[in-house]
Amino acid sequence: MLKKTLVRLKRKIRVRVKISWTPLRPRLAVYRSNANIYAQLIDDTTGNVLCASSDIKMKKEGNKTEMAKKVGEDIAKVALEKWVNEIVFDRGGFLYHGRVKALAEWARAGWLKF
Repeated sequence: MLKKTLVRLKRKIRVRVKISWTPLRPRLAVYRSNANIYAQLIDDTTGNVLCASSDIKMKKEGNKTEMAKKVGEDIAKVALEKWVNEIVFDRGGFLYHGRVKALAEWARAGWLKF
């Protein structure tokens, strides 16, 4: 495995230990690949995915950061439809910068509370 990947996985474990979730506050897990960005609301007590969103289904308009903003808006909209407004943000070991930051800010703009 690449050193860069190992560093991200160590950071992922370190972040996951620090966050605490409950059934009332599901975890918003973010994964960023080179081409796409994914977001899932996960209830860790049961292991179920409550809702998910990614830029694969969306029409590709703009750059990757603008697509991350759209994913953040979409996950907030779907979460509010399921009566979830408080979440715990899990950045998955990725730095809070660029696309991950854009997704989080637009999810907050969509009335999700971190």
